[in-house]
Amino acid sequence: MAGTDSARTTVTRIGVTGHRLIPATVLPVVRGGMRRRLSRPDGLEALSSLAAGADQLFACIALDSGVPVTAVIPGMDYEAHLGDDETQAAYRHLLKSCASRVELPVERTHEEAYFAAGRWIVDHADLLIAVWDGRPARGLGGTGDVVAYARATGVPVTVLWQRGTRRE
Repeated sequence: MAGTDSARTTVTRIGVTGHRLIPATVLPVVRGGMRRRLSRPDGLEALSSLAAGADQLFACIALDSGVPVTAVIPGMDYEAHLGDDETQAAYRHLLKSCASRVELPVERTHEEAYFAAGRWIVDHADLLIAVWDGRPARGLGGTGDVVAYARATGVPVTVLWQRGTRRE
């Protein structure tokens, strides 16, 4: 679903979903794929929940490439559940750098909040980048669920992963 900012300008929105822990052997593939997709910043917008791992990496590369980032914040005490102090500090730094933010309504569980954020990203993206090992989600709203939702709704998915590598 391409967004139109004016009659002359079309914005392509690229969303991300992905694992929090990315094996070191996979990082070059992921970084390279993200950089290629974000290399022409004119007319692009990045959508990310700014979670640890793939989401924060994508937001960093987008910002470094001059692509504006929209933060999609799940409806919960999100920052407190992001992980360690370093991850939370990175989240706060990235959030300040975002062009805009979308704060979603509160959900009954954290998993439902994560899945709602993933669905929002898919529903507003022209392309979904998935840092995904191809395995089913470990809980509701995981990467596998968001990829399945994107495919079911017809949003193109680009998977970035090193074939044969499994995450721990």
